[in-house]
Amino acid sequence: MEKTNRDDIVLLFDFFNMESQDLLASFQNAGYRVDAATINDDGYLPDSVENVFEYFLGKFKDVDGKKKPLYFNQITVPKYWEISGNNTSGSIHDKAKERGRIFYSEPKNKRLVKLVDWIDENGQVKATDHYNKYGFCYARTIFNKKSQKVSKSYFNAKGQEIIVENYVTGNIVLNYKEKTIIFKNRTEFVTYYMREKGFENKRIFFNSLSVPFFVSNALKPLDTGKRDILFWQEKTYDEIPGNMLSIFDGRAARCDRVIVQNHPSYERLMQLNAPESKMEELGYIYSFKKKNMGRPKALICTNTENVEKLKELLEALPEVKFYITAITEMSAKLLAHEKYENAVMYPNIKMSTLDNLFWECDFYLDINHEGEIVSATRKAFMHNQLIFAFDETIHGPSYTAIENRFAAMDYKKMAARIKGLLEDKAKLNTAVHSQQRFALNETAEDYRF
Repeated sequence: MEKTNRDDIVLLFDFFNMESQDLLASFQNAGYRVDAATINDDGYLPDSVENVFEYFLGKFKDVDGKKKPLYFNQITVPKYWEISGNNTSGSIHDKAKERGRIFYSEPKNKRLVKLVDWIDENGQVKATDHYNKYGFCYARTIFNKKSQKVSKSYFNAKGQEIIVENYVTGNIVLNYKEKTIIFKNRTEFVTYYMREKGFENKRIFFNSLSVPFFVSNALKPLDTGKRDILFWQEKTYDEIPGNMLSIFDGRAARCDRVIVQNHPSYERLMQLNAPESKMEELGYIYSFKKKNMGRPKALICTNTENVEKLKELLEALPEVKFYITAITEMSAKLLAHEKYENAVMYPNIKMSTLDNLFWECDFYLDINHEGEIVSATRKAFMHNQLIFAFDETIHGPSYTAIENRFAAMDYKKMAARIKGLLEDKAKLNTAVHSQQRFALNETAEDYRF
């Protein structure tokens, strides 16, 4: 890999998803000076990331008064309307008539407002209000009678309309510095933002072949040559994406390198004859919370009573304390496992208690059916818990080393491996390192571009 100084860079994201978060953290951990921006707004971005649209709305955090998100029952509604909610969502009623649906930011149990859908007489969503972490309604999306998005308006802290994006035409209208500017599409709008911020002469690292790639192409070439980089974090299918081919063929204005951040995608691109000289595989610099101490404590997080082979594992590993947790009530079927001395049941667990268990436990069993709660496998990985899963239940394939996956019928092999690791500290340390390498854990030296 070519080595250069850690100069200023701009990370331009389409969405600030988990992969974007990991990429930003990796550059920060590697000592880069980073400006990070995302195109699609969220309202709850960390202070280190700026939304392109919200940049033009001003600083909400500098406004006197509101400084925190709205609690679900603080939404302004007409007199006599009722607001109700639970730990997953809320609703607004005018007597028996549903008028609104409330959606929370994560973690949902805090009941902090992120979106409010307003319902028409036919039960269709007519508008969505978007709230930010400072408690302001900063945007509103309008829908037509077919429930299709028509437009989205963005407001500053005074409620003045600053931006309107027309989803039908693609146009964006910006009221800025006492001028009205019309952009044909998002690429023009984001390019304008990049120039306003003084980013045009900086290297741009992006993780999407849509608008971020088009913006890289739209900006003037760097004096130092093609030094923008695509970080490919998506799945690769039966052919190399067309925009990626333009990078490989040298037709992109500023970008001529692709960093692939998941192994299956890298292998697939190699099979499709992507040029090795312009492509390499690289993971992330993870910020692990703790070391694995090899304590005989295993955590399970579930939203269902169907925890595969729980009884059998409890019996096969009497030396291991199992902490079975749920953020809701538990069924009698699941609670029946309390009869085992090595089982501790936590229905309706508090987040603070669950957080402590991620610190206290050194094993995580991904053996519950149906969905995952609290991004448990990701959280277990970041706490250096050794993750074990059944093929039938696995939720975190990116974090679960192949040697720690078993068919449910082979639960005895899973139990034997856990027992063996508990008895041999050297093997346990090797297993932790293997799990980290499987998830492509990197060092600061690997992040020198």
